[in-house]
Amino acid sequence: MWLYMNRVNLDAVKKNQIVYIGDELCLSNEEVRTRSLNAPSPIQQFGPCGRIMRNSAMVMTIQDPASQRLTWYKPPLSVLVIKKVRDAQVIQPFIQLVKWLTVEKRMLVFVEASVMEDSLVTSHSGFPILKDKLMSFREGQDDLTDKIDFIICLGGDGTLLYASSLFQQSVPPVMAFHLGSLGFLTPFKFDNFQDQVTHVLEGHAALTLRSRLRCIILRKDQETGKTGRPPTNLLVLNEVVIDRGPSPYLSNIDLYLDGKRITSVQGDGLIVSTPTGSTAYAVAAGASMIHPSVPAIMLTPICPHSLSFRPIVVPAGVELKPPCYYLHISCSFNLC
Repeated sequence: MWLYMNRVNLDAVKKNQIVYIGDELCLSNEEVRTRSLNAPSPIQQFGPCGRIMRNSAMVMTIQDPASQRLTWYKPPLSVLVIKKVRDAQVIQPFIQLVKWLTVEKRMLVFVEASVMEDSLVTSHSGFPILKDKLMSFREGQDDLTDKIDFIICLGGDGTLLYASSLFQQSVPPVMAFHLGSLGFLTPFKFDNFQDQVTHVLEGHAALTLRSRLRCIILRKDQETGKTGRPPTNLLVLNEVVIDRGPSPYLSNIDLYLDGKRITSVQGDGLIVSTPTGSTAYAVAAGASMIHPSVPAIMLTPICPHSLSFRPIVVPAGVELKPPCYYLHISCSFNLC
């Protein structure tokens, strides 16, 4: 089995700013002045309505990420609200937000079908009057392509990452309110949500861009052309982990970069992460954290059987191939 990975859809997160993930977005109030050579594509789009605002001052090779703004080429009409699962503390903010969006803003609100069946939600006194105004969908069954103008998340980082995993192509802007445990990617506080959401709907919000890894799993029979099945294709926001699984033996992974072998990893495994993922499993394994505006991929060994193997940073856009020849090797994709 071969696993192809390359970095796509540049995006980033800054505290108190709008954040695009893959093509996604979260919002904030505070701007950190940094410079980046990693300017977005001029035709980049975020869902059916969202675009990056363009002006003559932004047409330059070196672009200030803090100068990027979200604009709408038509008024947003639909919003997907994702809430943290099995958390009673999120129910009241969820009801408040949905009521305000449907009554005050007259927007079409989408929620997961599981939310409509959640006993914590259905037992709330404010839910019956909202039930008929909500649109529901089921993950993996209903296609949300071009139906969602932007996304609002209520929860922690895991909630936002889950929202990213629902969109494996163009991702609408994502605005994340911190109502969970971890808050690296959720800069907004819920206290004044009306003003903050209105600011986004008016098209004046700052944005940052985050990247995802495009992963292609090519099995042996697919490589030889013996099957008509297409390769599995995934977009991963955090990281890909290749490890020895339950086997007692060390894994030995050859790593190819753009067709050239660069190293072998002997140990428990290898973490391939985006700048977003560099603050997760990779940093726990001894890697450095990468600023989300840096176009890079982090390669981190897991418990390497070597005194000199250290994490490696490679440029964004390269193609990585770690062929898996051993049956005991396993691979996990942290989409959310």
